[in-house]
Formats: sequence, C-alpha cells, structure tokens
Amino acid sequence: MPEFDARSKEFAALNAQVLDISVDSISSHIAWRHQEVGPVKIPLCSDFYPHGEVTRQFGILREGPPVPGISERAAFIVDKAGAVAFARVYPLDQLPDVEELLRELRKLQ
Repeated sequence: MPEFDARSKEFAALNAQVLDISVDSISSHIAWRHQEVGPVKIPLCSDFYPHGEVTRQFGILREGPPVPGISERAAFIVDKAGAVAFARVYPLDQLPDVEELLRELRKLQ
C-alpha cells in the first residue's frame, strides 16, 4: 500500500483513483494504518456490512477454505464507462504490481 500511496501522482496523471477495499472493519483499517503501514492517503474502504457485498460482486470473496470470508488480493481497473478493463487476482502474500497497473492504465489513454 505505501508504494501505491507514494506513486499516487502517477495514477492521478492517468486519470486514475486508487482505492483499497477489503472485508475488514473500519476499526481494523485504522489499526492497520497505525501499526503496519503508517499514514497513507489512499482511501481504505470497508466492505464489512453487509459482509463482503462488493467483493462478492467482483467475484473475489472466499467462500471456502483455507480462509472463508476474506477477500482475495486483487486489482481491478474500471474504465470511464464503468466496465472492468483489467482484473487480476494475486496470491495473498503478493502485492499487486504497480508497474503492471500503470501500463494497463496507459493502454486506456
């Protein structure tokens, strides 16, 4: 997350807004910022109630093992018309590739 925050101007230059959405509660997001990643300006959105509704609509809410009820780590680019122009699911221990996302955004220009 800090890399996305540090490179937010590059995303803005491509008319993109970076958001983080997870099924964690708002309290969890606040604690995560304070204890793990530090201050970031990227909006952290909570898909907590009704639990996982947004992540379910994007097809990334885990329903089964090994950890049901969490969202997959994924990146989506939604174009100006509201269509998903890019989607990729990453292993939980891997962050989305910022360079890949910037390349995909440049293709939409």
